[in-house]
Amino acid sequence: CDEEPPSSIYVEGLTRTNANGGMVMLTFTPLLGMSDVVRRFLMDKPPGSYVVQMGIDDVEHYTPQQREQIIASYAPYERDARIRGIPALGSGRVFPLSEDDLKVQSFPIPDHWPRIGGLDFGWDHPSAGVLLAWDRDGDVLYVTACHRAKEQTPMMFSGAVKPWGPWPWAWPHDGLQHDKGSGEQLASLYRNTGLNVLPQRATFEDGTNGVEAGIAQMLERMQTGRLKVFAHLSQWFEEFNLYHRKEGLIVKEHDDLMAATRYALMMRRAAKTKAELKPARKLYVVSAPGSQTSWMGT
Repeated sequence: CDEEPPSSIYVEGLTRTNANGGMVMLTFTPLLGMSDVVRRFLMDKPPGSYVVQMGIDDVEHYTPQQREQIIASYAPYERDARIRGIPALGSGRVFPLSEDDLKVQSFPIPDHWPRIGGLDFGWDHPSAGVLLAWDRDGDVLYVTACHRAKEQTPMMFSGAVKPWGPWPWAWPHDGLQHDKGSGEQLASLYRNTGLNVLPQRATFEDGTNGVEAGIAQMLERMQTGRLKVFAHLSQWFEEFNLYHRKEGLIVKEHDDLMAATRYALMMRRAAKTKAELKPARKLYVVSAPGSQTSWMGT
């Protein structure tokens, strides 16, 4: 199919391949936004499907000057679709910025920068985790790692993120729910795996936890250069580009890493440095009965 077909036409064409195991290929600019066809490939991802997103930088016969002219010729709301293959969400995008505005190359995190993880619980929809590092001198937060996977038990998820370090983890209010099997709170199940889960759910300093307030903080930091993301975190940018609203409301699909980032940002006051995570040293004094000498140690 050259250009995007209606979903009914695509499915009908796909059905005709069943007899001989054939293939359906589509090449199009996703100007219709998050349509049924686009959603199938970018969000549902059925087995056997594959997506190649080609951007203007992949077109090597254009000179840099030609690329600039082409980009400038498009209306702002359609640029991401035409030059990067990102579905046109227009005013529906939650974060109306380019991923290039956020990307930075990874670098070693200084030991004096505090860090905190954000955890979004899931099963049918993915569990997700992100790690934030905080440059307090410049008040810049960096997303340095992310993990997202479906049907992850607490032990499986913990095993995937523990290599990041013993950092504290922020979590949402649904962690207060009780697991149907064990009867324990969901947050406690993750804590029992050895993950450094914070004792209380994520809130702002005033005790509130509004989604829109968290989104507003994320957006303000993005716009002022105070929220950056390591460039190799493709899963994070995938969600960032598709995070959108419908009729003014945030679409609660494919947003797991975005939510985890929001929880960590809300609880950045609980972030810790390496030095702050070292166990406290205890002083022991041992004296023999009737002796004037004693032994001290830690």
